[in-house]
Amino acid sequence: MLKSVENSLVKTIPLALFLLLLYGCAAPPKKAPIPENNAQPSAEYRIGIDDVIAVSVWRNPELSVTGPVRPDGKITMPIIGDVQAGGKTPEQVAATIRERLGQYLREPQVAVSVVELVSHTYLTRIRVTGAVAQPVSIPHRPGMTVLDAVLAAGGITEFAAPNRTTLYRKQGGKSRAFPVYLKEILYQGKLETNYELMPGDIISIPERRF
Repeated sequence: MLKSVENSLVKTIPLALFLLLLYGCAAPPKKAPIPENNAQPSAEYRIGIDDVIAVSVWRNPELSVTGPVRPDGKITMPIIGDVQAGGKTPEQVAATIRERLGQYLREPQVAVSVVELVSHTYLTRIRVTGAVAQPVSIPHRPGMTVLDAVLAAGGITEFAAPNRTTLYRKQGGKSRAFPVYLKEILYQGKLETNYELMPGDIISIPERRF
């Protein structure tokens, strides 16, 4: 009887080891990378007012500058003076500087990069207006909802008409309106319209009609 059990174990253990090596040692699935908010702008990014840009002129550090774009959309460069940056891509600005520096240098090599996206941050803020304790403009955060934004504004006032709240969102270059039943969210725990917010969303809470 004992020998029979030993023979059975000898046959079973190699199979168990094989299965362990096949399945137990497999590499765990990789998690999807989390996108970062401070990623560098794409090549199509248009520079905005207050964005901080760096202009590098190869082998001419005295001509290289770093600073914010002025309210008139321009930056000031040594020798060539003001250069329009607002509304243009970094490569377009670099091309303009190269052309104008070409009057003084032979084949200047210019690189322009955006080192701080100030205007971009402004465009991605969430705004809460109307009958709230304190209308606010707050940075968008992943996972932020309508309720989060309203609470950040101090909640609604006694004159609010919460179930006539509207969420305005730009989609495809057009502004769309989504009804938000804020009273049901606040007092009944019904979260069907407690939408997750997107950068640039505006929440408007009107006052009651007397």
